Amino acid sequence: MIRYLLVAACIAFVSSAAAQTPVILSQREQAKVIDDLLDDRLHTVLPKLMRREGIDMWVVISREYNEDPVIETLLPATWMAARRTTMLVVFDRGADKEVEYLAVSRYDVGKVFKRAWDPDSEPDQWKQLARIIEERNPRKIALNKSEHFGHADGISANDYDQVLNALNKKFHTRVISAERLAIGWLETRSEREMVIYPQICRIAHDIIQEGFSDKVIQPGVTTTEDVVWWYRERIKELKLDTWFHPSVSIQRNEPEAIFARRPQPVVIMPGDLLHVDFGITYLRLNTDTQQHAYILKPGETDAPEYLKSALAKGNRLQDILTHSFVLGKSGNAMLSESRKQAIDEGLRPSIYTHPIGYHGHAAGPTIGMWDMQQGVLVQGDYPLYYNTAYSIELNVTVSIAEWKKDIQIKLEEDGYFDETGFRYIDGRQTELIVIPKQSKINR
Repeated sequence: MIRYLLVAACIAFVSSAAAQTPVILSQREQAKVIDDLLDDRLHTVLPKLMRREGIDMWVVISREYNEDPVIETLLPATWMAARRTTMLVVFDRGADKEVEYLAVSRYDVGKVFKRAWDPDSEPDQWKQLARIIEERNPRKIALNKSEHFGHADGISANDYDQVLNALNKKFHTRVISAERLAIGWLETRSEREMVIYPQICRIAHDIIQEGFSDKVIQPGVTTTEDVVWWYRERIKELKLDTWFHPSVSIQRNEPEAIFARRPQPVVIMPGDLLHVDFGITYLRLNTDTQQHAYILKPGETDAPEYLKSALAKGNRLQDILTHSFVLGKSGNAMLSESRKQAIDEGLRPSIYTHPIGYHGHAAGPTIGMWDMQQGVLVQGDYPLYYNTAYSIELNVTVSIAEWKKDIQIKLEEDGYFDETGFRYIDGRQTELIVIPKQSKINR
């Protein structure tokens, strides 16, 4: 654990005379951390999940340029993708024995998956896979095939047929979907990952703050598109990646609905309420954040009270939703309960919260979609498990009398659920960002 605390410290922010600068690990150091996290997960997370789901063999097969969403989370950091046809086999030999990790490959795959194929003695890779399966005689052979969950549907139709063709027919009835195991593997965060995740979210928050400042925004000159591309460039400068193109939009005291009708880009002006949707990818983990900022008018030193009150209603909707997090409860149940309570309190809610982790829109229970506020079939019925992370994404519609119109407070913050309950990984926005930031010096 000490090593991971040191890594977290390396990622943390250090003060300089000019600004607070995030210290990002070099590519080489990132690779070391990724591989160490993977090795730890394979020994502490996966065996428990296999026993939870009653699966004793998991076979993950992927071909180069047609990658399974799961396999990228099982490969070492220096592997950018599957090579040729990559086959990984995980076999649970029993509660009193270590799980066996095999690669039907010419070489080891990372530190854990050991080479289990000699092409010189058996040229047919599929026959070797069948031999490995038959020698171990598993009760269940789980493949990543799923009707409803894309994250768990990574095996191609051809590869699925190849497995069946290679296997003795007596094993065909043992072939099952790895759906719940694949989702569990993707959604479950390890203890060591949760030492690092807060720092990743902190980096994302600080980049948002930097972009929503007078360092980047000059009212009357800077456009929303200027800020969007500043975020993209800043991500690359910091040796980070993003899993989606950020967006910056405006609501202001005009009758026109800027979110929907005004062409982009829009010049940012005093009195504007800005909104950003932004995420980064670092050490294979993702963030997803939406926050608001206010551009001060001449003579103002803070955002108007009516906008502060609107933000508070957004925070209240967050609280209602996160208080509904209970082990085993489905996404649809959380959505229904939260919407009812919010409406009873006089709010106008829209909830579209999703898991986060290895993917931005990650595996796990869907808690509403913006166009499915009555529930989401199948994905919304998936239950809540401990040690899982979520982007609490939602909005509340608020009437602003001073503007004679409705606005939307759109918020999104990353959080974590375990035996202690729900918590935000690096806090949440409870105050509007003010541009320019006000100095304590009287002028």
